[in-house]
Amino acid sequence: MNIPTSSSSNSSSVPGASSLPRIAVLATGGTIAGAAPDAANTSGYQAGVVGVDQLLAAVPALSTVARIAPEQIASVDSKDMTMSLWTTLAQRINTLLASDDVDGVVVTHGTDTLEETAYLLHLSVKSDKPVVLTAAMRPASALSADGPLNLLNAVTVAAYVATHAAARGQGVLVAFNNRIHSARDVVKTSTYAVDAFQSPEIGALGWVQDGRVEFQRGVVRAHTLTSEFTLASLDSPDAARPQVEIVASYAGVSRLAVDALVAAGVRGIVVAGTGNGSIHQTLQQALAEAVSRGVAVVRSSRVGSGHVMRNGAAADDALGFVSAGSLNPYKARVLLMLALAAGQTAPAALQKLFDTY
Repeated sequence: MNIPTSSSSNSSSVPGASSLPRIAVLATGGTIAGAAPDAANTSGYQAGVVGVDQLLAAVPALSTVARIAPEQIASVDSKDMTMSLWTTLAQRINTLLASDDVDGVVVTHGTDTLEETAYLLHLSVKSDKPVVLTAAMRPASALSADGPLNLLNAVTVAAYVATHAAARGQGVLVAFNNRIHSARDVVKTSTYAVDAFQSPEIGALGWVQDGRVEFQRGVVRAHTLTSEFTLASLDSPDAARPQVEIVASYAGVSRLAVDALVAAGVRGIVVAGTGNGSIHQTLQQALAEAVSRGVAVVRSSRVGSGHVMRNGAAADDALGFVSAGSLNPYKARVLLMLALAAGQTAPAALQKLFDTY
């Protein structure tokens, strides 16, 4: 794809507010909206207590980049993200992007589950207009809070993509610490650092700094408009949604977790395997029995980068397992939930989806 290299979005390059793109900023809470009594000690901060209007007021430069339409969707710590909130957020984004009055969406989010939310939206948003997620590692009340700049950069990226046709088609993006990531690739890699988000396997898509945006590669796998998934099947009572859980393989692991999940009626299990998705023999036996009882099993890896190679007839085909490829266990769970909700249950069909998305 032909991706333009850069653009300036500072005040000297914008002719007037009426000509700026209209970007909806949807706030969901998180550390970016967090506050603590002590600016120098944030260990006891509370996430999601700062409203979207206050977040925007802290970044007056936004008015030089876009016309902002703020909405408070939720005020949660993202560790407590739920499927119902996911569907609410995705449906609101699709509604907004279907309007001629909205050119793009920025979502402020907590860092803990940002990568999962971003990937879910990557597979379920039905528009080529920009959707950019951002967050912060330091609460709004902290010394050197990183949220305001991340928010400015996210809006800058959304405005740029909205006004440059050649930059479309990247799917859902994450703007964090001056880098632009694909929702499929990005993961949280640090518990404290302001550069906590990386794309370990193939790197960021590009960067944003001082109003300049540059994309250095494009997204290849299917997403958004070319995705076959919708959230219609997931917008139902919890009991009706396909339950997918994650288990891990490690030295001395038992089969207790798998047996309990199967007995509870789960529809799918993602395994955070060792190395190249390898599974302890005790756990593997339990998972093979789960497959025989109609449970979908996907092999991922707990390593943090790389991809899980399909073992073919020697193992995966014989056991009915599916390879997650380069998706980590948490994103593999998102894709498996959507696939099962769409009625895909056969291992061969599921493997095709994991190879596609």
